[in-house]
Amino acid sequence: MIDLRSDTVTRPSAAMLQAMMAAETGDDVYRDDPTVNALEAEAARLSGKAAALFFPTGTQANLVALLSHCERGEEYIVGQQAHNYKYEAGGAAVLGSIQPQPILAADDGTLPLEVVAAAIKPDDIHFARTRLLSLENTHHGKVLPLDYLAKAWAFTRERKLALHIDGARIFNAVVAQAVTLEAIARYCDTLTICLSKGLGTPVGSLLCGDAAYIERARRWRKMVGGGMRQVGILAAAGLYALQHNVARLKDDHDNAAWLGQQLHEIGVEVVDQQTNMLFVRLPAGQAEKLKAWMAERDVLISAGPTTRLVTHIDVDRAALEQVVAHWKAFLQQ
Repeated sequence: MIDLRSDTVTRPSAAMLQAMMAAETGDDVYRDDPTVNALEAEAARLSGKAAALFFPTGTQANLVALLSHCERGEEYIVGQQAHNYKYEAGGAAVLGSIQPQPILAADDGTLPLEVVAAAIKPDDIHFARTRLLSLENTHHGKVLPLDYLAKAWAFTRERKLALHIDGARIFNAVVAQAVTLEAIARYCDTLTICLSKGLGTPVGSLLCGDAAYIERARRWRKMVGGGMRQVGILAAAGLYALQHNVARLKDDHDNAAWLGQQLHEIGVEVVDQQTNMLFVRLPAGQAEKLKAWMAERDVLISAGPTTRLVTHIDVDRAALEQVVAHWKAFLQQ
């Protein structure tokens, strides 16, 4: 099966599974799981932050990130299409009584700072206190420019806001820009890193920040059910991913670019591609037919008027050649 629905569908490799089976474990609630400790130390080192905390899911890491920044009745400014606003069941509002203030992102995935400025609430009893600006990098496959991040960092310092980056695919940004993680993370107070997308682990995310912040986050993690015991088995997969699966993300980017060029040549309208996400536009009424056609040929896609195709560690160039052949046959029939 060739699965282009998302990079969340990846499966651990044999080498990753071997590392998991060999992991030394302890009780992470007591902070004595050596493999978790090693993973958190490596994430802190790579990001240039003082500390990191391991979570079972990206949604929980994002939730705790917001809970650790904002008190009840405060708000965060976030993109209208951002994952930690739109796609996480309203957790910050439901569980934290934190008000989101969504704004529209620009075409390049950034949140225009003049729009952010207009959304910041004055110090008035009628309004929730604005505490945080939350960015997403990458956003729908788009890499936030470093000069924008520098401006956003300076902006939040002036406005006395914290700056958080939902970095579910932040290593895609690292590889696309040929920089270190620290070169991006220096422009935020905190960031999350998802290990179970392009990096190929079965589960897990990290939250990075200063020591005091991570201690607050540790309490929140326990409260929302994220305290785990012999979780070094999972942390070992994360360590393996950080050591072996980052640089190879360039293969996913190159494959997405190649797929876009091939589909363009057979008449498909390509909308955008920067990293491992290719967006194409389909004629009215074609999406469901194409989805069924591909499924019959063991290719899974999430088809719509604008269709997202996501390359990842489990899809090589030979598989994409099959996808192009099936797509061409579909257009010809």
